[in-house]
Amino acid sequence: MLLGLTTALVATVCFGVAAVFQARGARSAPRANRVRARLLAALVRSWQFVLGTLLDIVGFALSIVALRSLPLFLVQAVTNASLAVTALAAVWLMGARLRRSDVAGIVAVVVGLTLLALGSGKEGQDSAASAFHWALLATTVVMLLLTLVLVRRSWNAAAAGLGLLAGVGFGVTSLAVRVLDVQSLAHLLADPATYALVLGGLGGYLAYALALQRGTVTAATAAGTVMETFGPALVGVTVLGDAARPGFEWCALTGFAVAVGGTFLLSRFGELEGESAEAVVAGAGGEAEPPSRPGSPDDAAVRR
Repeated sequence: MLLGLTTALVATVCFGVAAVFQARGARSAPRANRVRARLLAALVRSWQFVLGTLLDIVGFALSIVALRSLPLFLVQAVTNASLAVTALAAVWLMGARLRRSDVAGIVAVVVGLTLLALGSGKEGQDSAASAFHWALLATTVVMLLLTLVLVRRSWNAAAAGLGLLAGVGFGVTSLAVRVLDVQSLAHLLADPATYALVLGGLGGYLAYALALQRGTVTAATAAGTVMETFGPALVGVTVLGDAARPGFEWCALTGFAVAVGGTFLLSRFGELEGESAEAVVAGAGGEAEPPSRPGSPDDAAVRR
């Protein structure tokens, strides 16, 4: 359990720092109204988005160890607490300021994860029926189709929808890692969960990048956090047999709720809208930052 928890925590740091670079890179790319090669090319040309993606890959590789050795509700809560790392990274890399609610969110995440670690038991089974593997693949196909529909929409409603779909993709990826048949390369290639993992991960990244271009960080992140955290956790408990330590169910449940609550408090951190978003992106590129309107919500966002 110690190895799994350690790799989950290191993966969380990677995910948290990656989010800062990905958000800046996605906002610096031209806005796309449909999924085209031009959008992907623009993201690849952004060194910030590429660096964030590389950190995500490292984090994902580390999280595989955790997903194969810890209950899903613990791994998902830990990795989604990366927003606490994002907040601290934004202070370091972007000169952002922590508000009281941000500090409260970070404290809640730390306390919640501590309680959750104390209350977590052994993981359940690491295999599932063939129908479960095919269901994961079918879910990713539906997620990708819905992404193609929402990409034509704008504003926070579309951002929330795309964020939710990104959470579905990332959640499927976690479940696929848990149940993959790794007996041999032949078994791996024949497993529908393998393709669900690939499509879920790539589709999730695409949906998240599109969500960041269409609305606030809050709208994109909060919706994704709900699906990515609660979905796999619920499936892990009801289908794969994950459970808390006997007599410590209250500790695990309280820790999970507090950690997720802290994540929600932090989901508004770094929210950049209108002129403030342009100002930060310009500042990251070394150009002069245009002043925001005094007293406006944009000005408040910059002051953070």
